Amino acid sequence: MSAVEETPVSRRLRHVKHIIIVCSGKGGVGKSSVSTQLALSLRASSPTARVGILDVDLTGPSIPRMLGLDGHPVHQSSDGWVPVYADGSEARLACMSVGFLLKKKEDSVVWRGPKKNAMIRQFLSDVRWGELDYLVIDTPPGTSDEHLSLVEHMAPVHARISAVIVTTPQAVALLDAMKCLSFTRATNIPVLGLVENMSGYVCPCCGEISNVFSTGGGEEMARREGLTFLGSLPVDTELVTLLDAAEVERPGESEALPEGGSKRSFDLLERYQKTPTAPLFKKIVDKVLERLSSLDEQHQAS
Repeated sequence: MSAVEETPVSRRLRHVKHIIIVCSGKGGVGKSSVSTQLALSLRASSPTARVGILDVDLTGPSIPRMLGLDGHPVHQSSDGWVPVYADGSEARLACMSVGFLLKKKEDSVVWRGPKKNAMIRQFLSDVRWGELDYLVIDTPPGTSDEHLSLVEHMAPVHARISAVIVTTPQAVALLDAMKCLSFTRATNIPVLGLVENMSGYVCPCCGEISNVFSTGGGEEMARREGLTFLGSLPVDTELVTLLDAAEVERPGESEALPEGGSKRSFDLLERYQKTPTAPLFKKIVDKVLERLSSLDEQHQAS
């Protein structure tokens, strides 16, 4: 059996143990918030866990905003781009996004396929990720240029790639999630499981859950397709406020601190654990870690 050819991407990702692509067939299902929570929860899963989150939703980058890192510059070192660390000098949550490269955060990214492809290749080959236990990749909706570029560039590390599919309970979203599943099967990427997001609304006053959409569609799809159902997440107003920074930002709150990160990003790491969604997502991460362990055993046996 011939050895896999080494590439700039494989050299850069040599010390990344697991690469998790978060995808959805449809926009507006909360994929970026799931990606953010997955990164935060994986970081919290162990006192030594090192996590990276790469935002390849090039035309709609939202990860910097959700992590409280808007406006942070990306520094160039002799060994490549240095990711922005949400937890400062602790350096256990690294982030990279095209959002850091825009002059103004409201600027549009008007790129054709080849430019997108080159940007993704640069994110994978030029960013100094270092040693990571998990690299979470937030992708745009659908199965387009960005997804194909990821799979092609990461071909030498394909054995370490897996996917999480995000959907909402209604039939239209589930239909598009099936297309996402079809893509993972066509590219031979193992699916860790499916998350049903926006599954009900929890009233902040009385705690009653109302099913704004239908319910249970994601679980039924997982059962039908032989996938692991990772769990359901209701609409959590505390989480929305936290990740969307809906509260009025105080002066200097998002400015970069000398040790990295910002006051808002440090607050977010602490406040996320107090949201009603955090314990629910911990159960999802437990299942993700179980599936990753199972895949590791299969690779060692083969």
